[in-house]
Amino acid sequence: MAESILFGIANRIVESLTSATVQELALIWGAKDELSGLEETISTIKDVLLDAEEQQVHNHQVRSWLNKLEDAVYEADDLSDDISTEVLRRQLMSGCNIGKKVRTFFSSSNQLVFRHNMAHKIKDIKEILAAISKNRGDFQLEVRREETRLVARAREHTHSYIPQENVIGRESDKISILQLLLDPKHEENVFVVPIVGCGGLGKTTLAQPVFNDKEVQTKFDLRIWVCVSNDFNVRSLVERIIKSVTDQSLGNLEMDQLQKELQKQINGKRYFLVLDDVWNENRELWISLQNLLSNGAKGSRILITTRSKVVGEITSTMEPYMLGLLDKDNSWSLFKKVAFKSGQEPNNSNTVKTAMEIVEKCGGIPLAIRTIGSMLYSKNPETEWSNFLEIEFSRIPQNENDILPTLKLSYDSLPSHLKNCFAYCRLFPKDHAIEVDMLIKLWMAQGFITSSSSIQSLEDVGNEYFKDLYWRSFFQEVEENSSTKMLECKMHDLMHDLAIQVAGTECATLHSTEENINERTRHVSFDFHLETPGKIPTSLSQKSKIRTTLFPQKSWESNKLSWDDIGKIPTSLSQKSKIRTTLFPQKSWESNKLSWDDILLNFKLLRTLDLHDSGLKMVPKSIGKLKHLRYLNLSENGDIKRLPNSITKLQNLQTLKLSYCEDLVELPRDLKKLVNLRHLENYGCDSLTHMPSGLGQLTYLHTLNEFVVKKGIDSTGKQHNRHVGGLNELMELNNLRGELSIRNLGYGEDASLEYKDAKLKEKQHLHHLKLLWPERSGDHVDAREAADYEITLESLQPHPNLKELSLIDYKGARLASWLPSLTTLDTLLLAQCEKIENVLPLRQLPCLKSLQLGGLSSLEYISDNNNVSSDLLASQEPLLSNLQSLELQALPNLKGWWKDHHVEEEDDSCCSLPLFACLSRLVIEDCPKLTSMPLYPYLKEELVLVKASLKSFQQTLMMSTADSSFSPLSNLTSIILSGIQHLQSLPEELTRLTSLEALYIIDCPKLKTLCPAILHLTFLQKLMISRCQEVDICDNGDGNMWQALQSLDSLQLYYLPQLETLPDGLQQLTSLRLLSLDECKSLVSIPEWIGNLKSLQMLDISACNNLKSLPQGIQQLTSLQALSIMDCPVLKQRCERGGEDWHKVAHIRYLSLA
Repeated sequence: MAESILFGIANRIVESLTSATVQELALIWGAKDELSGLEETISTIKDVLLDAEEQQVHNHQVRSWLNKLEDAVYEADDLSDDISTEVLRRQLMSGCNIGKKVRTFFSSSNQLVFRHNMAHKIKDIKEILAAISKNRGDFQLEVRREETRLVARAREHTHSYIPQENVIGRESDKISILQLLLDPKHEENVFVVPIVGCGGLGKTTLAQPVFNDKEVQTKFDLRIWVCVSNDFNVRSLVERIIKSVTDQSLGNLEMDQLQKELQKQINGKRYFLVLDDVWNENRELWISLQNLLSNGAKGSRILITTRSKVVGEITSTMEPYMLGLLDKDNSWSLFKKVAFKSGQEPNNSNTVKTAMEIVEKCGGIPLAIRTIGSMLYSKNPETEWSNFLEIEFSRIPQNENDILPTLKLSYDSLPSHLKNCFAYCRLFPKDHAIEVDMLIKLWMAQGFITSSSSIQSLEDVGNEYFKDLYWRSFFQEVEENSSTKMLECKMHDLMHDLAIQVAGTECATLHSTEENINERTRHVSFDFHLETPGKIPTSLSQKSKIRTTLFPQKSWESNKLSWDDIGKIPTSLSQKSKIRTTLFPQKSWESNKLSWDDILLNFKLLRTLDLHDSGLKMVPKSIGKLKHLRYLNLSENGDIKRLPNSITKLQNLQTLKLSYCEDLVELPRDLKKLVNLRHLENYGCDSLTHMPSGLGQLTYLHTLNEFVVKKGIDSTGKQHNRHVGGLNELMELNNLRGELSIRNLGYGEDASLEYKDAKLKEKQHLHHLKLLWPERSGDHVDAREAADYEITLESLQPHPNLKELSLIDYKGARLASWLPSLTTLDTLLLAQCEKIENVLPLRQLPCLKSLQLGGLSSLEYISDNNNVSSDLLASQEPLLSNLQSLELQALPNLKGWWKDHHVEEEDDSCCSLPLFACLSRLVIEDCPKLTSMPLYPYLKEELVLVKASLKSFQQTLMMSTADSSFSPLSNLTSIILSGIQHLQSLPEELTRLTSLEALYIIDCPKLKTLCPAILHLTFLQKLMISRCQEVDICDNGDGNMWQALQSLDSLQLYYLPQLETLPDGLQQLTSLRLLSLDECKSLVSIPEWIGNLKSLQMLDISACNNLKSLPQGIQQLTSLQALSIMDCPVLKQRCERGGEDWHKVAHIRYLSLA
């Protein structure tokens, strides 16, 4: 990593030292010549770094030269940062009227000493670098620009033949590829099929049997195989194609002669060309080759294998074929073939168990399985394999056939900035879900991300870096976290091993307090628990170069941490003053004793400090000493009440994470001094009372999750404290993006004038705006006050680009006139807005996908019929055509969607009601008067009806559609019916729900039977019946009810007082995996036939007090992994070790008795 990172650092130093402000300061210090000389030396070194990076792989002298250079460049980087920080500090102080103290500092002996020291440092580093630079001539290093850089190392050429028996687990992939290649619908003369996947996945292995398939041999006149690798030279490729066809070399022909020979060979012929291992992402180069290949006969095909999705995109009009991992069975088959003599599975069960764990660690990558299996072939399975299992793959001896050298080809092809970003990820544990947004901020903190355009932000550039690495398969499993809604990714284990390899000594993960780290380490993460005081690893505490300390996962074991005494951080770390990153993957602090000053004295070069969820109670004033710090994570420390004002000395700070510091009352008064702050994350800081004055000066700010308006003496919220910032602080913060929540909003003329100055309309990058007024439960709002609320809301108009809007505790009767201008709005939430009487502008929001209305006690109709034409009501025209999710909750007076439009009990006018064309999820809860609303035949995800009428549901089921082959609600997969007081049996219309997978029936006291409707729900997988006192789930002995539910895998029976034993029909549920029985007070026995439920994996019995014993049949449940018995005192005692039923449950892996 060091050799690649130096190029970026050198670039950054040159940019910094040549800036006008630094040059001006150097002139004042009398060090302008020295600074210019330093800049010139670094520029000279930078020019040859890329060539040195390539040569060092094979040249030990170049590698040694780079190692010497590394420390000097880092020192120059720190010096450059010192100078830039001093410039910032000087500008801030000279711009503030803070009196004699500042003037004294800049004119006294203090400043003279500082100048003298800085001048000497510049001179010393310049001399060191000059001496090192002189030696570069010994290696004949070339000046090279990054964009012309080539990767010297080439892959061994592949070939087209592989015995069919060597291809395992790819038969379905082969069939899919053949279908694409032989499909006559693709009418292009030359159709391209790209196969994309990470290294070692078997792309070439798959292409070989496709190439040799009998049907391919008969369908094509020519079959050509060319291994391209990283040398995408059009001339060379044409030569190799011709040689493959003619089996002859043509000598040194001109390009024109070559293309004529190529045309001679392929013109009018249907050819099949495999271009294996393509790396070229330059579309122009590809087009040059494609044009030369365009004269083949109709039906010619090109098959490309590549690790890059970009290659797949630029070479073909079809979506790339993404090759997946081998499944468990095929991985095992491949391993057996290469690891066991004659490919036979051994009889020793322990050996098989060890082998399967090894296969699992290979992650379904065939090359890894082959490499490791082949190595284990010569080892004794019974005595050596278990030892090998403990060895990290990064320690396996490598040769050209191993997976990491293959994967490293991908790394070698990266530009230097992407190499830095990838290698840095080794700080995260294997299989860790990495939050992409956080990762980009960490890269920014280390200076890995640079932007040459004032239009493009560092964050946008970082996102491009991430996408580049993802497209090259360095990351995988990119998906949104369902709870945080943040994008996350993972690294394959082998990619993680590669990151460890290429990061070298630059990064380290500590696994224990005794572990030592290298003197050159600058980025550290923790992957162990700190148990007792006094144990900072010595090897780290002495390393002053540390730049990062990071906890990727929760690493703290208690909620008590202070900075008065030293804690159990390894001493080895506290001695590493060069550390720039320290990351704690798991909750690591168990004591309340850790000396902040000890860390500060040694970690002055920190760029990243992560102390999230550490139980920290107070941040000391000495935090201000970390002047290089860019990233500080103090989130989830609920006891922190205030931050010291000294934190505002961190002028380089880009990211300050404070989310879920629930007791945090205020932010530092001088927060405005953090002039480089881009991200102030303060989700869940519920105790914040106000924002500091001057916040609006932080014009780089991209993230501000919550702005808290201080509650004033009167209801207007008008501010009187000069240290308290009003909402007008947002005026110049036009770079804000993501979500902004504004709390404690006032109302009235004064508040409106101030809020208008916030200029929310100019915040074009904001995605979600949440406006919250103080709760006024039980407090009557009169008409005058309601009007004041409306005036205030008008002043808070956002930019038309807004995607999500939430209004909470708004007490106006009308919505703002600007709402229809939000033409891209896709989510609208109105909660506890008691005065709102209708939501008229909805039809003017064409992009609306999600609508949530809750606690609107005055709302009688969503819309007013006077604004909906009778033609619309009669036309069945789709309403809110993009709406996908609708939630109507706690709307006690809601009667219908339109005023003056009612459907009588016997009226079939439901046929004329408009419908929701895209609605996939509908929740109606506590809307007792709602009887008329649009129909929803296309629901797919979920229908929730809680204390609601079934009328609209039944109307939807009975409606007719233009498509006679489509049945309403036939795509619906989940229904929750709760609190339906008059429901006696399931609606017969349920029989039409042919896709229903989950049915939850809760608190329906008059429900007596599930039949006959349930007999038709043959796809049902989950069934819950809860608090239905009169329901009879027995089947009169014929078993028909349960026999129909052959797909059921989860059955939950809660509070069914009539249930004495399980119905006999249940034994037919051979797919059942979960059975849960809770508060079934009359249940006295579980039948012996329960042993027939061979798929059952979990059995949960809770509060069934009359159940005294378990049947013998429990022992026959060989798949049962977990048994939980709670609040069943007699049964619990019998199932304990030594109890009468112990022998029945002893085989169960997870047994919970409480």
